[in-house]
Amino acid sequence: MKGKIRERILRILLTHSDGSLYQFLISKEARCSQPWAHSFLNKLEKKKLIKETRVINIQGLFSYWLEINEYPNYREYNVQNPLDLLKKTNLKYALTTYYGEYLTQNYLFPSRVEIYIQEGDAISWHELLTANGLVGKGNFRLFLDDEHIFYHNIKKKNFRIVSIPQLILDLLREKGVAEEAGKMLMSREYHAFISKN
Repeated sequence: MKGKIRERILRILLTHSDGSLYQFLISKEARCSQPWAHSFLNKLEKKKLIKETRVINIQGLFSYWLEINEYPNYREYNVQNPLDLLKKTNLKYALTTYYGEYLTQNYLFPSRVEIYIQEGDAISWHELLTANGLVGKGNFRLFLDDEHIFYHNIKKKNFRIVSIPQLILDLLREKGVAEEAGKMLMSREYHAFISKN
């Protein structure tokens, strides 16, 4: 769980990179103790990634997040018209990687739908996807991860997408053209901030 709490704090810091959240609020939003958050923030400050709660090295903080991040558990399906299915469902989800990037930045060809879901909804998603497709390597991937993944998710064209920091991380983790798109998105989203530092 400590690894997930570290990731929660990184997600929060990169969402509020201007240092607008105090340590107490960060610990509250990460759902961890204040001493634990304080200790981890001190570690990041010693690495010269943050100053108090303000991010001073965006690329460095993403690199550190990539180092500690574990690829989430997932299951694959092959589904016809997957976006139509997402439009109709009431189940909670957040798009990431290819379609998330396509709806946010419009650089990558959206070759595969990848969504995060709540662990408690896994059976409902399986039933929905098998009723509309097949199990196995295909065009639809379900990720099971910490529920904090839904922190500050965004809505575009009636689809839910992970937060910008989470989308950047997921693209960087994919390598290849997805990594390129992640770096472009990082430059776009943090341009004003990076130029100040």
